[in-house]
Amino acid sequence: MKKLKLIFSILFIGILAGCSEDENDLSFVNNAPAPQNISALFTISQDNTGLVTIAPNGEGVVGFDVYYGDGTVEPTAVNVGQKTTHTYTEGQYDVTIVGHGVTGNSTEVTLPLTVTFIAPENINVTIVTVLGNPLKINVSATADYETFFDVTYGEDPAQEAVEFNEGQTVNHTYSDIGTYTVTVTAYSGGAATAVYTEEVTINNPLTLPITFEVASLNYTITDFNGNASAVIDNPDVSGFNTSSKVGAMTPGSGVFTGGFLTLDEPIAFAANEHDIKIKVWSPEAGIPVIIKIEDANDSNIFYEAAIATTTVANEWEEIVYDFSGASLTESYSRIVIFFNAGNEGNGDTYYFDDIELFNGSDPVELPLTFESPTQDITWNNFGGAIGNKIANPNASGINTTANVGEFVKNAGSETWAGIAIPMDAPIDFSTMQQIKVKVWSPQAGIPVLIKLENMEPHDTALDLEVQTTTTVANQWEEITFDFSGINNANNYQQIVLFFNFGVSGTGESYYFDDVQLSN
Repeated sequence: MKKLKLIFSILFIGILAGCSEDENDLSFVNNAPAPQNISALFTISQDNTGLVTIAPNGEGVVGFDVYYGDGTVEPTAVNVGQKTTHTYTEGQYDVTIVGHGVTGNSTEVTLPLTVTFIAPENINVTIVTVLGNPLKINVSATADYETFFDVTYGEDPAQEAVEFNEGQTVNHTYSDIGTYTVTVTAYSGGAATAVYTEEVTINNPLTLPITFEVASLNYTITDFNGNASAVIDNPDVSGFNTSSKVGAMTPGSGVFTGGFLTLDEPIAFAANEHDIKIKVWSPEAGIPVIIKIEDANDSNIFYEAAIATTTVANEWEEIVYDFSGASLTESYSRIVIFFNAGNEGNGDTYYFDDIELFNGSDPVELPLTFESPTQDITWNNFGGAIGNKIANPNASGINTTANVGEFVKNAGSETWAGIAIPMDAPIDFSTMQQIKVKVWSPQAGIPVLIKLENMEPHDTALDLEVQTTTTVANQWEEITFDFSGINNANNYQQIVLFFNFGVSGTGESYYFDDVQLSN
């Protein structure tokens, strides 16, 4: 073994000596062949981003240049064993890989790359009828791998598809009842799509509540005994009835003349909702008013609530009738109304509106008018401000209603003092995205701010604020807060109000009324 080790050592020294003599001879480098077997591995992400990872390889290579083939002018240099990434749109590309050798020579190869997006998956479409307008639907959608959606409503074949994004809601109002095919297409950013269709049946039955505001509904009032009725423009847009249309009734010369409306579906009485309320306008106080409900096919099946009398003259008031004694098994679909019941008609005309079921307390919702005696409003005061419902201290100009909201900014209160009023349900911003408020301020130029909040769990990141300024002093004016683009899915349910925002309180009072949605 010692002899073998000695021979190896001598041989190794001889090799080193030979190298030392030829250390400047680089012919083996200069004669190196050009890079060979140039190729690349393409890895395409499956998330429709178009992100492609390119891993070049080859023999006799010290580095690569990658030309992406999509119009990008400058190549990307990639070291041996490294990768590069690039984002493509869907399509076919010629990717050129240039391998550089140690002597500067190079070899180039062009490789085909096809980028194809996968179709959207798990498409989920929500189609709902808009409360208060059965001819109108709201459409929203979600899907994986989508970039946007479009929808056709199936009513007009020539109508262009309406585009929308995830998180948005689009709507459509049909011209008539019927069954329509709603088609929602989800796009992936490329040619791949996913399509969802649903048959939507649009009905437009006349049911409670009756508001006289939906032009497509049949509000025919059938008169008897010389009565004369019609649906007309509201002749007294004031108080707590600012709607545009109302019913008008002029009794005939008999003692029991009246009219009735026929519903398309029976009244849906429930154990906890057995009252009917109606807004009425009479030229005199003390006028008897009767409401009776009947089976539309058999007038012998009926229930008549206790007679009520008007309490004011020449203004709107609300009357509640107790129908708790009516049978829940009968189909009452006819509402009969008698004004000045038991007395001969004298030519006077009475008005009525908003016939609806009632469970004993009005919901806290928009419009907020402060006129309901049964509405239980919660006043969440903070920062030293105090809110309350009071009698209108200045019933004049554009606001002659009986009651208003009061905002007292006590002396020394915080600059951000305010009141928060929760609604009983989220505000529906699907069709109207502005809020109008009548305000009274002792000074012009007072900043007024409204903030919208969702309820528990309250997510402050979703809060929206809009500020405006009063323009007059000591009189009522109407100001508008524009929330255009609001995301209705955020379920905004609480209105927070600030007067003289940013300024500490001095004990001054502000008033507000008729908080309502508007366009």
